[in-house]
Amino acid sequence: MASPAPLNLAEARALLLSPLGPVARAGSNRNEVRVSFEFFPPKSDEAEANLWKAIRRLEPLNPAFVSVTYGAGGSTRERTHRTVQRIITETSLRPAAHLTCVDASREEVDEVIEGYKTIGVDHIVALRGDPPGASGIGGAYQPRADGYANATELTAAISRIGGFDITVGAYPERHPESPSIDHDIDVLKAKVDAGATRAVSQFFFDIDAFLRFRDRVRAAGVTIPLIPGVMPVSNFNGLKRMCGSCGASVPDWLAGHFDGLDDDPETRKLLAASVAAETCARLQEEGFSDFHFYTLNRADLVYAICRVLGVRETKAVA
Repeated sequence: MASPAPLNLAEARALLLSPLGPVARAGSNRNEVRVSFEFFPPKSDEAEANLWKAIRRLEPLNPAFVSVTYGAGGSTRERTHRTVQRIITETSLRPAAHLTCVDASREEVDEVIEGYKTIGVDHIVALRGDPPGASGIGGAYQPRADGYANATELTAAISRIGGFDITVGAYPERHPESPSIDHDIDVLKAKVDAGATRAVSQFFFDIDAFLRFRDRVRAAGVTIPLIPGVMPVSNFNGLKRMCGSCGASVPDWLAGHFDGLDDDPETRKLLAASVAAETCARLQEEGFSDFHFYTLNRADLVYAICRVLGVRETKAVA
């Protein structure tokens, strides 16, 4: 994927002198924007109806791919497989199936990879995964003796079987179990060497921290696309829990926005869309043209942000 051309002096001057902010400028940006969406497999009939309502709402935006998550210890294995199969059968979307190596043998994981190939999946999101059971997200991870130890080994296994585009994760503010950002970058380089073709970041709210991470990744010689992961979340208490487990910081200004709005969901939604839209618009002006949205199986906020970025429906969906 080619890097966007740098601004020339006249363009940079026009940007500085523009009376408009980044959100207002976003839709007229000269670089084509590509988006992708993450969904999770539903647990009930009602949740399944909500998921497919979101999929149908976002499908006309022609995303580069849509990913479907895979629960801790493979706990959603069958539901993930079923959801991916239905996306292939009933939509025009390109699914990227998540896969983890937690609580499974190498043979079992290889069977899942072969199973995805059989149903026509050509894109896998390779993640180590969260510990199963009570420890859950943020808990202590213990690889199985007969399993793949981490995402690097999992990526190598997918590459060995062959025929897949491989997306891996990246942590712009340090993985909770990592000793340093330098270690995270070394791990990312190892995943690239194992066959990763793109990296999607954990969600974040500190844009400067993400840009510093981008600069250090490029300086380390990693050239695969680095796609910012964006999560427009209106439930601030839930967001704080997620941030605590994945290492993302919660800026004071963000906490201030949501302070006192526990009983005002509509205002929280407006704020969530505003924060995410400005994040994307600023990153667009930093040269990013790919964005991955953690939808939480809801389309309204994501659809609005895509509109801000100039993404429009490209075709009618039956």
